Amino acid sequence: MTALWIIVAVIVVLTLLNLKTSRSDGEYLGKIHPYRKLMLYIMPTRNESVVYYDDFARVDKLMAYVTEARKRFHVDVTHCIVAAVARGMQEAPTMNRFAVGHRLYQRKGVWITFSMKRKKLGKRAKLSAVKREIPKEQSFVELCEALNANIKVERSDAKTYQDKELGLLSKIPRPVLRFGVWLLNKLDYYNLLPASFIRNDAMFTSIFAANLGSLGMNAGFHHLYEWGTCPLFLMIGKAEDRAMVVDGEVVVQRVLPLRFTFDERVDDGLNAGIGIKKVVEALENPFELLGCLAEDGSNDHPIGQPPGGFESQVKAA
Repeated sequence: MTALWIIVAVIVVLTLLNLKTSRSDGEYLGKIHPYRKLMLYIMPTRNESVVYYDDFARVDKLMAYVTEARKRFHVDVTHCIVAAVARGMQEAPTMNRFAVGHRLYQRKGVWITFSMKRKKLGKRAKLSAVKREIPKEQSFVELCEALNANIKVERSDAKTYQDKELGLLSKIPRPVLRFGVWLLNKLDYYNLLPASFIRNDAMFTSIFAANLGSLGMNAGFHHLYEWGTCPLFLMIGKAEDRAMVVDGEVVVQRVLPLRFTFDERVDDGLNAGIGIKKVVEALENPFELLGCLAEDGSNDHPIGQPPGGFESQVKAA
């Protein structure tokens, strides 16, 4: 009789856990196309659903913009990449989703994690991951100031949340660590992870971007981590010269390689293409789409939302 009650209790608990659809970082999308719902079961992991996409952005205007912008505020190519990615997410919000527990969620807010060189240890550069939310109303100069504040902390001697987390995990015996990772994955599956844990973990993010060009490296296609909820990864390589056909003639242009990896379960390739196009547009048209060069702040518009819209500014030019 006791065994029967235990079985009943387990069934009740599992039923209640499966009924929980709320999360601190996302809104449950209950009504999705049956095909997309089936994908969550036939491809239960991110790397079973991965799609790779190769693109590039011409950098002549971008480098000129960075040179001009530095007269007003501290900025580099990585800042521009983060802003361009934020614009892509805002213009293609269906890509700002994630799959967990065989369910699809719309993420609350646009969160971007990017890798940065923290400090040099001998001949090796120590890297760190910085995660930040990008508000819709934030201008590019405000974004740069916020990122620079994060970078200053990361490059200081102060121990960050990531340092403490990795330091603790490195001291745990293997069997305990395996169980701990399994337990955290189960809590995530049933939407029981604390909001503070999700907010501070770099892999619970809209997209992870790594600018290898800043290290003088070429970019490859990166896998997606099964840990966390990150459905997109962007690798940026060092700028290179490419032969391009322009108006029927072959010319050499300087380009920035962009290699995307994304989880097909969040949305189809068409909407992914729209988001990628917006990223490229921002990198190729920074004077219009990033702005923030006027000393009086007259063009400090939200990222990707210039006064009058991009099309009207192009016509005016």
